[in-house]
Amino acid sequence: MCANYVPVTATHRLLQYFGVVGGASQIEEDVFPMGLAPFIRRAVSDEPDGEGDLTPGSAANRLLATGIFRFVPDFVAKVEWARRTYNARSETVAEKGTFRAAWAAGQRCIIPAEAIYEPNYESGEPVRWRIAKASGLPMGIAGIYTAWTNPEGKEVFAMSMLTVNADDHPFMKRFHAPGHEKRMVVILETGDFDGWLSSSVGEARDRYCKPWTGELEGVPAPLPTRIKIIDSASVSKPNAPTGAKTKATPKPKPPTPPAPLNGELF
Repeated sequence: MCANYVPVTATHRLLQYFGVVGGASQIEEDVFPMGLAPFIRRAVSDEPDGEGDLTPGSAANRLLATGIFRFVPDFVAKVEWARRTYNARSETVAEKGTFRAAWAAGQRCIIPAEAIYEPNYESGEPVRWRIAKASGLPMGIAGIYTAWTNPEGKEVFAMSMLTVNADDHPFMKRFHAPGHEKRMVVILETGDFDGWLSSSVGEARDRYCKPWTGELEGVPAPLPTRIKIIDSASVSKPNAPTGAKTKATPKPKPPTPPAPLNGELF
């Protein structure tokens, strides 16, 4: 599973490694479920950016879009099952009601990532680790996407990462809770990008949904510690001199606590 990751947002990185135009110059920020991030889908001929060579093997197939990192957004459902739709198991994606229609329609995508985060329990406690390619190159993660109409009537995209079993993977088997199945996202080879986007439904899963054999590396990357708010009433105050008149002062208002990290699961 992958509940948060670092997206590729830099214009030059998206163009150089994924062959798409867009992005921004700002520094990448971690994305959690329900966050917005770029993804790459196959353009169709009637789209403004989809004209040109639409044959497999051409980057003209690829169209950069922005989507919600969770297949079922909050404005559609707030129940527990919806909160966990940021990953889709490749073994059951064709059968599960959440993903079945999009999978059958070939709505596959590539999710560009500089790194992903997974929990490591080797210390006895869950510690978030940052995992990336040892080469420093970005990952192209196999995904599935859909479109929804939000309450304002605007079409929005939502996406989910495909995962495979990693019980025997030399590196990824170190992650997730003891006794639980080990899972990892599907990392595509650069030469497989267009094949993943344009192949038949049957070929997509059989050919591309498998553990990545390249070298990965990871380091502990705990989430930042939240600011602790001190109750001013519990702080001892110096005693006033005997007989001295004291002036009542309004009780200071504590600072507004920071907003919780969206999707913090570790």
